[in-house]
Amino acid sequence: MFRMLRRGYVVAYLLLLYLPIAAIPLFSFNDSVYVAFPLRGFTLRWYTVLASNEGLWRALENSLIVGSLAAALSTVIGLLAARATTRYSFAGRRLAILSLLIPLALPTVVSAVALLSLFSLSGIPLSLATIACGHLLICTPFAYGVIASRLEGLNADLELASMDLGEPPLWTFLRVTAPLAMPGILSSLLLTFTISFDEFILAFFLSSNSPTLPVFMWSQMRFPDRLPMVLCLATVLILASAFLIICAELLRTREKPAMIGGGLNGKA
Repeated sequence: MFRMLRRGYVVAYLLLLYLPIAAIPLFSFNDSVYVAFPLRGFTLRWYTVLASNEGLWRALENSLIVGSLAAALSTVIGLLAARATTRYSFAGRRLAILSLLIPLALPTVVSAVALLSLFSLSGIPLSLATIACGHLLICTPFAYGVIASRLEGLNADLELASMDLGEPPLWTFLRVTAPLAMPGILSSLLLTFTISFDEFILAFFLSSNSPTLPVFMWSQMRFPDRLPMVLCLATVLILASAFLIICAELLRTREKPAMIGGGLNGKA
């Protein structure tokens, strides 16, 4: 009885979670501006309208720029922070880790208002750069978590052996640590890019006249006749985000080489 209830709960949960998402692609092919059953017919004309919208392409370019900046910078910061906290023991180590993860606990709207106030008081005009700063704040904890989990699985003796053979710490990091941690680095890049690309609240507060794609979608939803185009755009974003997240997860869980663990000891 308990097992049946548990299975029923799981099924109900999955349906509640994914049915609304599944309805978006369904209605994007509907030959009507109204989101309602029954469907009037199958059409691709909304995708044609979507492809010819100049504002969409400008917003897409903005999102690609912001997402690339946020992904690259957060991955670099996450890599350096993960290297420091997984390989060294120092005073304030736990505080440093906590400070990296605090943005995850803050509501995004609070971070957005705080950054907007900071930029306003500093006289910094809102632009794509301010959006990238906001996205960097929320992407860095994810980058740190992914890369730190990868570095914790690496055998530290490999780095010690490299330095014992005369390699300086910097070259040991570049030639030994970074290549072994590459699946985690690539996973961090894909994950943080997806987070930045899909983020709305920070982009809404910190943008001026250069909206990102989620902000553009929100602005189009105020016009009922543009709703089908928004559904088409949402369908494309769902597929692209799912692809990137799957790739990131595959890279993160990629089987470690034999030399990471006790492979060298076994051969010895």
